[in-house]
Order: sequence, then C-alpha cells, then structure tokens
Amino acid sequence: MKLVTFETGGARHIGAVLPDGKTIADFTASSSAPHFRDMLALIDGGAAALDEARALVSAPKAIAALASVKLLAPVPEPRQMRDFLCFEMHLRQARANRYLFNGGERGDPAKMELPKVWYEQPIYYKCNRFSVVGTGHDVIWPYDSKMLDYELEFGIILGKGGKNIARDKAREHIFGYCIFNDVSARDIQIKEMGGQLGPTKGKDFDTGNILGPWLVTADEVTDPYNLTMVARVNGEEWSRGNSGTMHHKFEDILAHVSTDETLYAGEFFGSGTVGNGCGLEQARFLKAGDVVELEIEGLGTLRNRFVKT
Repeated sequence: MKLVTFETGGARHIGAVLPDGKTIADFTASSSAPHFRDMLALIDGGAAALDEARALVSAPKAIAALASVKLLAPVPEPRQMRDFLCFEMHLRQARANRYLFNGGERGDPAKMELPKVWYEQPIYYKCNRFSVVGTGHDVIWPYDSKMLDYELEFGIILGKGGKNIARDKAREHIFGYCIFNDVSARDIQIKEMGGQLGPTKGKDFDTGNILGPWLVTADEVTDPYNLTMVARVNGEEWSRGNSGTMHHKFEDILAHVSTDETLYAGEFFGSGTVGNGCGLEQARFLKAGDVVELEIEGLGTLRNRFVKT
C-alpha cells in the first residue's frame, strides 16, 4: 500500500492511494477504530490493523480525490529521526568541494582520505522530528543562507522496535519506505562543524525535513537496493543515482543502532545522500523560487518550492 496522511475539511486523516493514482481510500472516515486515528496508531496496530487497511483498499467505504486534499508527511511526527551517511561517492565528492568554503582548488574525489570509522560502522546524527513537512509544502529559506541545498535520500519507518537486533532479522522490523529531502544550509553547516560537533543549525530549521509523498509498505518494495534515484530543479535533472550504492544497508544500520539501545515502532532512519545527489557535490546551490523534485523508483515524487519570506 501507498499510505498517506492528509488534511480534508480541516481534519487530519490517513488512508491509501488507490491503484488509479487519483483517489484515496480514507481509513479515518471509514472506521472509528483507534488504529485509523493517525499513521503512528496504524503502525502500532500491527498486522491486524494492516489487514483492515488492506480490506478498505480492496473495498473502499470512503473515498477522497487526491487532488482535493492536502498531503502531509506520511508520518508527520516520527517518534525519532536519525540520518546516516551511507554513500561513499557523496562523501568523497562533498569533501572534494571543500574549496567552496575555504578557497583553493577542488580536490580529486578519488584521492579523498575518508575516516576509517566510516567503513567500520554507520555514521549518523539525530534530526529535528518536529520540523517535518510533506510534498507540496513550501520550504522556508533559513538564516539568509547563501548555500541552501537539497539532499536526495530515502528512508525507512520501523514497524516494530527491538534491542540488539540481528542483522539477518532486521528487515522484519521495517514497516515501509519513503523519500527524504534532508535540506541543508551548507554555509551554516560547515561553520558549526568546525567545532567538532554537529550538524545542528545547518540542518535544524522549520520545514527542513521533508518526507513523502507517501509511505510505501515494505511488501511492495521487493529490492530496496536497486532503486533509481533522480533529482530535478525547475524541471532540469541535477542528480541521478541508485540505492544499490549504499555502503551500509538498512540491515547494518538497525543492527548497529539497536546495540544496547531500544528502538521503537514509528522511528525514521534516513539513508544519507546518494552519490551526486546534492548541489554541494556539483558546486551549485538553490535560489529562492526553485522547485525541487526528488523521484525514487516505486516510491513516488516529492515536490517542494523553496521560498524566502
């Protein structure tokens, strides 16, 4: 299923996009069951709640036109958000372009020395889970940044938690997949990380974490490591990559993070930026009014306008 959270008639509902791609089976309007209250409740409801949702997709009781509702992030407030750095090409090209901040010349990505720890374990930071928006929502330009950037990523939402999760059992914990645009103010980010901690304000600002357009349940994604990933700015293709180039897979991520730490259903884990998947790697950045589209095979298209207020 392609699960959505949406606003209709001033209320927040959840549902699933029907096969025609134009209508939504409205779960909230169809049943008073508590697991149809919001997406986290549906996730917490487990297999029985999903079975009820699938039945409503097969025989809808209430339908809404997709064009008539406002899509929100499929999980508007994840229980936790972590974002990783799993694509080697992205790390190499980003490091090669450090000259943008300190002068000099561009380095050779192939000769960039990467920290040993990056190969040994997944590296991540915790995002602001309260700054999440969905497709179609304007991104408000922060801090008068001169180097505002998109990041082409995808991620998972957990369907069940756990501690010390075995790698070969980790896939069982994944509820679904969605696209993630990890918006970054690069000039702010590079300055603060000179203090050997972060990122913080380079990533943390209202509307800075974009999820969507929907949450595709895990049963629909046969191979999450063979998805074409594309970014367009004002219709022009800027980025193209494949999820298969992830060095650390989600199974590695869940095994690592859950070591002596309990994870919970409804948490989000981002892949990090695919190689060539941001403006920093290409030495070009966004401008006010730009429309960014991130498209991932099987997961839809995330579309947002960047505006100054």
